[in-house]
Amino acid sequence: MTAYKPNDPSKVRVLVSLSKENIYVMEGDRCLMAVACSIGTPAKPTPRGNFNIYSKQEHKRSGSYGFSVQGDRVVPSTGGGPGRYVGYPMGYWCEFAPAYGFHQGFVHPTPRTHGCIRLKGEAAPKFFALVQIGTPVNIANTQPEDETIGPKVQRVDDSRTPDPDPRLMITDAGFEKPSGPLLQ
Repeated sequence: MTAYKPNDPSKVRVLVSLSKENIYVMEGDRCLMAVACSIGTPAKPTPRGNFNIYSKQEHKRSGSYGFSVQGDRVVPSTGGGPGRYVGYPMGYWCEFAPAYGFHQGFVHPTPRTHGCIRLKGEAAPKFFALVQIGTPVNIANTQPEDETIGPKVQRVDDSRTPDPDPRLMITDAGFEKPSGPLLQ
């Protein structure tokens, strides 16, 4: 998956198609990156509308979902209870609405998140490099690019991937690093 360096970073905008589960990073009519994503379930939908990226954090951890560390035991937790809470890793966090953001994680062929927009592996740091504070984001059921760029987007299916070892997820190893250059 290739991501292209913008000529003018201030002209970059992000379009999210909920029906296609695609992200299009555009500079005018030029597509800098097009990638599959996971979106919110019907019970916890991804917000629709016009937003701006207003917070970026490379190594963000969830304040709502994570693990309780009790000695050698690491168990799923939403905070509270015994043990030390460690939030689930949400690498390359780009927040567009309070508690909603783009971040690294598993991508499934059906809506799967609590409303955030997840990008697989290498796509997340590339997205992080393309957007800046103030980058406009439009999230809608469909985007015009669904017809032209959408069919070329490589589908991702992590639905059969086993959950990572919780003992790994509470360390920095829970954040997947890019293996090569981010932008071409």
